[in-house]
Amino acid sequence: MKTSLRALAEKLNCRLIGDGSISVTAVSSLQSANSQSLVFVEDAQHLDTTFRSSAGAVIAGEFAAANTDSGKPLLISTQPRLAFARAAKLLRGHPPKHGIHPSAIVPDSAKLGSNVTIGARAILGEHVKVGDKTTIAAGSVIGGGVVLGSHCRIDANVTIYPGTTLGDRVIVQAGAVLGSEGFGYVRDSATGRYEQFPQIGRLVIEDDVEIGANSTIDRGALDETRIRRGTKIDNLVHIGHNVAIGENVVIAAQTGLSGSTVVEDNVIIGGQVGIADHVRIEAGAILGAQSGIPTKKVIRGKGVVFWGTPARPIREYLKELAFLSRATKKER
Repeated sequence: MKTSLRALAEKLNCRLIGDGSISVTAVSSLQSANSQSLVFVEDAQHLDTTFRSSAGAVIAGEFAAANTDSGKPLLISTQPRLAFARAAKLLRGHPPKHGIHPSAIVPDSAKLGSNVTIGARAILGEHVKVGDKTTIAAGSVIGGGVVLGSHCRIDANVTIYPGTTLGDRVIVQAGAVLGSEGFGYVRDSATGRYEQFPQIGRLVIEDDVEIGANSTIDRGALDETRIRRGTKIDNLVHIGHNVAIGENVVIAAQTGLSGSTVVEDNVIIGGQVGIADHVRIEAGAILGAQSGIPTKKVIRGKGVVFWGTPARPIREYLKELAFLSRATKKER
């Protein structure tokens, strides 16, 4: 999508240095850049390498503002990486034409906003509501009574169960399952058999949440599971029933959160973390990859990195490893 640097600078709230009439068509790495590419640089030590690249223009921090003789137009930003990410969205190709594919199944009771796109073989249940400019890709199944906000992107083969609500600008990548029944059972002490505890709650996904491919989020057992605004969930993540996740949380791949866990705002969870039931992760904590959190544990410490199983502050964890290493050497 061809855009002039002047127009891009206005949209990104960047300061333009150089020829604003030059157009760029895409973002790229330094290695693959061409004369219509936009690249970025975050620190002065890589500035010369960036200027020697084939890129047509550069997003950089204030440190680059004095380099007016570089031969390349500059977009000066206080957060170059963020501006680059936003530029990528603006330069992305045109969305598909709006409309409903002939093979899609959309009942008369469904309420569709303006400029909605529904792909081949997608199925909508009764009384589904879809907001303006939302896209539902091929093969997705949207259960009865589901509410999708505006500007959402539901990729191919996504399943959304009844009782699920999505806010605005939610992205759900291919193969994800939202609102499925939780893993909750009651054991009959007389027979030893298990019977399912009711899984009749709902799932609420707030605005600007992104959910990775093949991730699964269960609905509440009796009440709700809720994912709050701005949270980003990687591929292959499982979130159990009754979980409450705060705003702007980041969860990396292959992590599992058991039922009734609470994750507060701005928490970062690394890959392959295992969290047992009724755990509370307080605001701003950081869980390192493959950490394990036992049942009913409370993790607190804004900006503190926790590691190991059971998870503890990384300083304690490293001290224990050092002690074990010394003890092992003595035994030898």
